[in-house]
Amino acid sequence: MPMMSFFGWRKDDEYVDKDKDKNIFLPEEQRENLEHDIAILDDEDGAHEQRLMKVAEREVQSAAEDSLKKLQVVKMGRCPVCGEHLSQHLSANICEACGWHKYDIPKQGGIKVHLRNNEGLVEGERAYVLNNGDCLVISKDVVTAKIPASAYAWVEYAWTDDEVSQRSKAVTEMLQISCGWCGGKCDTKKDGFHLVHVAFGTTQERYCFCSDDCYEAFRKMYPARVHRNCYDRNCADCNLCTKRYGDEAEGMRVLAKDLLRAPSLTKKKE
Repeated sequence: MPMMSFFGWRKDDEYVDKDKDKNIFLPEEQRENLEHDIAILDDEDGAHEQRLMKVAEREVQSAAEDSLKKLQVVKMGRCPVCGEHLSQHLSANICEACGWHKYDIPKQGGIKVHLRNNEGLVEGERAYVLNNGDCLVISKDVVTAKIPASAYAWVEYAWTDDEVSQRSKAVTEMLQISCGWCGGKCDTKKDGFHLVHVAFGTTQERYCFCSDDCYEAFRKMYPARVHRNCYDRNCADCNLCTKRYGDEAEGMRVLAKDLLRAPSLTKKKE
């Protein structure tokens, strides 16, 4: 019986490996090493290979469970390493306590690696900073440069305004934003949607409303302090409370970061 190769074909082409497509993600050298290892095993009937594949599948499943648990911890605003609160942004999660961080990089602008002593820069589509500090630069799916940690000063991620705007819009559309008055779901693209900042005490708070009616009802039930006039004043021009957010112009940009949920102010029973 002819030996089945790792790529799942026999000389008579009767069998096709379902995992064939996955092998294309292995670099050529690793594919050659894989075939060499299988040949050493002298696995003519494929039994040894299948057993090892099952072991690998169990390891992948275990890793997926660990990854999912960490993602759920991050989703709840905690660091998966030390458990402290995360500083969360649209495309980044950072733990100031232990230094753990994850962030997205631009898909359009690419990266620029600035060399030390102003000796120029290396551009690419993506860069990976390894544990030892070395930087791998990727362009067109291949490594184009490996820069020693001692040779570069910093990595620049070239975000375009258009890409930032698109990403903010995409994230905002996925949010489940509750109306601060009726509790219903807000549609940020619908006429009548309001995002306002107001301080009833010493600290600035943020509220969203699904319609003009809900906004006006909230204002009537919870009037702002006269000397502040929060509803009609630009927060950027006011220093009468402790600020927690930027001005209204950047409100939607940071809405996802704050994981907005309507505060516990509710409409009084009639």
